[in-house]
Amino acid sequence: MHKAGQRPSRKSAKSLTPATATATRAFASAGELGRVARRIREGQGLTLAEVATRAGISGAMLSRLETGRTSPSLETIVSLAGALGIRPSHLLQEIGIEDEGAQLVPAGLGLEVVRRGTKRGHTYHLLAAQRGPHKVFEPFLVTLTDKSEMFPGFEHPGTEFIHVLSGEIVYRLGQRSYHLRPGDSLTFRGRVAHGPETLVKVPIRMLSIIIYGETAGRDDLGHTERV
Repeated sequence: MHKAGQRPSRKSAKSLTPATATATRAFASAGELGRVARRIREGQGLTLAEVATRAGISGAMLSRLETGRTSPSLETIVSLAGALGIRPSHLLQEIGIEDEGAQLVPAGLGLEVVRRGTKRGHTYHLLAAQRGPHKVFEPFLVTLTDKSEMFPGFEHPGTEFIHVLSGEIVYRLGQRSYHLRPGDSLTFRGRVAHGPETLVKVPIRMLSIIIYGETAGRDDLGHTERV
């Protein structure tokens, strides 16, 4: 028997159901980030309370994060990185990376990213966190839910590929508009002004992949504006 909150032992791993195995992997990913944060905090001689105050979160939340009992949002990761005086990538680089170089993000556990144009429940979930200072690509699961929201135009480095999974949308690209339905894909240069024009049938779910060139510009956190 395992006490509540404890990880299953190696002996019982083979008997895990798919759902339990997914939860265990998510627990492990959160634990990896927490261990990195705690190591950096202790290396700087900072107390848990000091870092929590700097990050604007409770001591209890930081404790749960460091012990892998909660999965932080991207905003919490950015705040925590700032409190530790490091780049967010230093915390993210170890998440889900195994010796083979594969990275697993279980369903529903992508990091939520908030960008302008997403104030009314529209969400972006980052599906991969890459190692190293330079991103090669960024894959997102985008969910659009509110027909009343007005979208600004977006521009960013690199090439973007979007693929509609469900719903229906009119997508603006430069001077043209494209009516996209489930199964439709659109690829374009990120420097061309683009964005949703009309949400015809919500909710809309689509895969967005931004592929960067070697000299693509980014902000200090390695982020760009996106669809």
